[in-house]
Amino acid sequence: MRFLAVLAALIPGAAMAQTQGWGNLGKPVEKGFSWTDPLWPDFWMAWTPATLAVFVGIFAAMGLLTVLEIRHPGGDERQGVLGLVTTRGDRLFISLLGTSYIFMAWLWLVGMPLWWPLALAILWGVFVFWKV
Repeated sequence: MRFLAVLAALIPGAAMAQTQGWGNLGKPVEKGFSWTDPLWPDFWMAWTPATLAVFVGIFAAMGLLTVLEIRHPGGDERQGVLGLVTTRGDRLFISLLGTSYIFMAWLWLVGMPLWWPLALAILWGVFVFWKV
């Protein structure tokens, strides 16, 4: 008898789950933009919008450094707070290396979302180009 009482109590819950949208689990859903969906699913490399943005940013920075080197040769050497004599290219490399460590440490310690380490990485890059 208890079994029937429990079953009778659960039947309205199943009906309510259907009306709340649980009955649509197997149906295709329209998806919006995602940073992690592949741009070209059959391509040999998993290009996502995020990886494309990173590569475009790195190559744009290298292009900007090339233009600056043509306009002002010599690499703008200076000695910064770390005691190293660095050029613009060295500072770009240090900022990219630090950025990767910031993101890896954030993912290990905190996880998602990645907006805060992005802000930290931008601040790190500004610091490196300003003081190092």
